[in-house]
Amino acid sequence: MITLDRLVNVLGGYGVRLCGHPESRSTWLRGVAIPDDTDHHVAGDVLLAVGTSSLAEAVQWAAAAKAAAVLVRPARIGPGPGPGGESETGSETGSGTGSGTGRGSENGSGADVEREAAAIADRYGVAVLLADPAVSWSQLAGVVYGLVLESRETASGRGPTDLFALADNLADVIGGAVTIEDRHSRVLAYSRSQEAGDPARLETILGRRVPERLRELFRQQEVFARLAATDEPVFVPADAGHGLTGRMAVAVRAGRELLGSVWVSCADPLTGAHRRALADGARTVALHLLRSRASADLERQVESDLVIRLLEGSADAATVISRLGLAPRAIRVIAVRAYTPDDHHAALLLALEQATTGFGWSRPGRSALLGDTLYTILPDERAEAARQWIAALRSELPARVRITAGIGAPAEATDLAAGRQEADECLALHESAEPGAVPPAYDESWDDILLRRLRAAARTGRAPARGPVSTLLRHDTRHGTCFVATLRAWLESQGDLTLAAERLAVHPNTVRNRLRKMGELGPLDLHDTRRRLAMTIMLAALDDEPRR
Repeated sequence: MITLDRLVNVLGGYGVRLCGHPESRSTWLRGVAIPDDTDHHVAGDVLLAVGTSSLAEAVQWAAAAKAAAVLVRPARIGPGPGPGGESETGSETGSGTGSGTGRGSENGSGADVEREAAAIADRYGVAVLLADPAVSWSQLAGVVYGLVLESRETASGRGPTDLFALADNLADVIGGAVTIEDRHSRVLAYSRSQEAGDPARLETILGRRVPERLRELFRQQEVFARLAATDEPVFVPADAGHGLTGRMAVAVRAGRELLGSVWVSCADPLTGAHRRALADGARTVALHLLRSRASADLERQVESDLVIRLLEGSADAATVISRLGLAPRAIRVIAVRAYTPDDHHAALLLALEQATTGFGWSRPGRSALLGDTLYTILPDERAEAARQWIAALRSELPARVRITAGIGAPAEATDLAAGRQEADECLALHESAEPGAVPPAYDESWDDILLRRLRAAARTGRAPARGPVSTLLRHDTRHGTCFVATLRAWLESQGDLTLAAERLAVHPNTVRNRLRKMGELGPLDLHDTRRRLAMTIMLAALDDEPRR
């Protein structure tokens, strides 16, 4: 069961546009219907308007079927019979013939169609999904049926691919409480049965993941290592100190890849039919997880393509933002790198998976992976909101994964290419900072970024090799003097000898004598405003020198 918002995210990759009735985007979809001449009482949450003669007729069919959304595949743009005989936008006929491409013709334009669809959608309270005529009904139907019906509930109960139903069935057969977990010990589903339940199970379910103290216990007993190495069920003995009764665990695997595990509460190792039922259940869980991952991967691909187009500035920003289901407001770009001491790839993929867990309304941002960086666009102008997003991502990753991040300034959707560059520069700033430093935001750290650019220019030899600052640097290096530090303190104090002396922890006369000696090495022109500004910039571009 999915929301209309999630369906729109996926179908957007097939050229489908949502028109009107935006409040319905969080509606849960449980069924699909297709009009049938022999059955005038079809019902479903999504109506595939195959064979309709007009857009208005398609929406009327959807309203009659009590559908939340109707998918229409226009074959032409032009007049068609409306609700009261008025002209409406045409749609594809049952034979699939018709003139035009659906994007514009002599009778109208794509924008006209979308405006008309939005008006009809609002009139009937039905979301209209306009499909690209180049995409076949078989492709569209396959995607819709696959996403909507994959985990629906039927009149007789939950479908066979529902993980909670699988957990319940296993618990009934085996006679013990069941939990299904992913490979990071996060709870995916659990049985209603509390037979043989214990405090450890309750804590796990409430926290939605196995507590760290139990994970450490299982690591010490090499439970995880055995699950990774074998398909045979593994018995975990009771441990009263941890509130744990006995457990039987089996790996959920697709080929050689470990997807997760199934755990059953039991006092003794399972044998015979119960052991076989646990092994068979693990294989069924694997099929479900693979189907779910395929669906999620499809959505990630659609989302990633749209985000990349925004970051590269190669898209109609307003249209893409709408397809991503984001509000048209100020957006920040977040750039993230994740790595462990021995791996710079797996941790980044894990961060991407976590950042894209959940779809549509359940996530504030949209993400994509470009090279070795995870980018997320977050519709919130507050820098603190971006930092909270980064902190939430960090909390879901293993402790040994290191996260560095940078945050662009608030930007309009059309300016996200610049926002990406700002986030990249802030990311570089964070990578050079002390561990535990707060991720910088461009609008708060532009001065540090400017100095970083100047230092980079200086390191590439683009700073003047001659001049007063260069002369003082060479003299300090050869003779151990403090002329550069003195000049910096004097400039920062705006010529106040007393304040400069306090900065250097020396007597004002010492500053005066140093300035005199510095003037003997070459003209400083300290009374020239432009020269003082140039020396201040060059000093800022240099790495900080000791203040003595």
